[in-house]
Amino acid sequence: MSSAVAAGTALKAAPSINDTVRVACVGIRGQGNEHIHVYSQMPNVEIAALCDVDENILNQRMQQVAGSGKKKPAAYTDVRKLLEDKSIDVISIATPNHWHSLIGIWACQAGKDVYVEKPCSHNIFEGRQLVAAAQKYNRIVQHGTNSRSGVAVREAVEKMRAGVIGDVYMARGLCFKWRDTIGRKPEEAVPAGVHYDLWSGPAPLHAFTRNRFHYNWHWNWDYGNGDIGNQGIHEMDIARWGLGVKYPTRVSAMGGHFMFDDDQQTPNTMVANFEFNEGGKKKILVFEVRHWITNHEAGIGEGGKHKDPNTVGNTFYGSKGYLAIDGYGQYKTWLGKDQQPGPSRTEDGNNWANFIEAVRSRKQSDLNAPIEEGFMSTVLVHLANISYRLGRTLEFDAEHLTCKGDSEATGMFTRQYRAPFVVPEKV
Repeated sequence: MSSAVAAGTALKAAPSINDTVRVACVGIRGQGNEHIHVYSQMPNVEIAALCDVDENILNQRMQQVAGSGKKKPAAYTDVRKLLEDKSIDVISIATPNHWHSLIGIWACQAGKDVYVEKPCSHNIFEGRQLVAAAQKYNRIVQHGTNSRSGVAVREAVEKMRAGVIGDVYMARGLCFKWRDTIGRKPEEAVPAGVHYDLWSGPAPLHAFTRNRFHYNWHWNWDYGNGDIGNQGIHEMDIARWGLGVKYPTRVSAMGGHFMFDDDQQTPNTMVANFEFNEGGKKKILVFEVRHWITNHEAGIGEGGKHKDPNTVGNTFYGSKGYLAIDGYGQYKTWLGKDQQPGPSRTEDGNNWANFIEAVRSRKQSDLNAPIEEGFMSTVLVHLANISYRLGRTLEFDAEHLTCKGDSEATGMFTRQYRAPFVVPEKV
């Protein structure tokens, strides 16, 4: 990264409601296309730049924006060049996971506010560095755990805090997704228009295969974090939020890659247990990842127009009942021994709109999904994966962000970075 960008810029005055917020979307094939769509609908928000290492995707999105009658954005393949543009206010990141933190750190150093997709990091070290950069440069950084802005989900958490199901002692996060085998793909030449060195970035530079590239990178440890870090981080964040806890004291996970013989490295089936003991009060979080054929639970995945083969959500258990939240912005409660229906609601929200509001106000407190909260939930994902990969229980030291008496596990909190794409020890 250039020294000019790394040096940071003077803080800008808060934009008024009538000022245009200029957004650059980075990583625009899948979820990044949703970023483009959402920002395009907002008043006084301009998509000023698009950035992707695949020129084929970049050209498609440029035509898409131009065809919508919007002002033509600038186009970049290298995010470092984009960050030199001082007129850009916001960087909105939807790249593969291994790029999330580094781009976020660079953006903070360049004086930009940041929306970063979940999970905010590929490992614990770089997530901690992103939080540090946000704080040092006083940037507005929102994590892409969209449910934090969901009206019904926020109400559900408020109801639990008010005691609707009594003393909440357990959360169960569910990530049951219908996912087919990815098969096996041979090594081949890098496709025309793909800047594969830039795509690989901080990760090792492997030979190109289709199963290391678009979307299937999720199932490779060098780039992704499996489904617990893909869909699962949404439910993990809600589970931790609903329990009202921060970091666990003990983590144990087991599972495997069942049924399919293919290129996938990450587990498609996992059960992770997290024990919390804050203020002398024990709580437990159980998280399940499951692929292929599954059952629905607590009404999650069964209802109305959203009926599908997936069961994605959370169930909370308390002394007076239980509460279920599904992945579509709905919660329901069942109270007492007879499980009588209690409060319920269905209403989504807009995490990007909340972010832009905070960009205008310059108030960290206005963020529904601040990076500090996103990082804590992402740590749980990483600890589960480390426990699974090592095959043992981890004793976590939240104060020092280490695993007690386990240097091998603590060593997996970071990685060897490939120059020049190095997450800095000092931001």
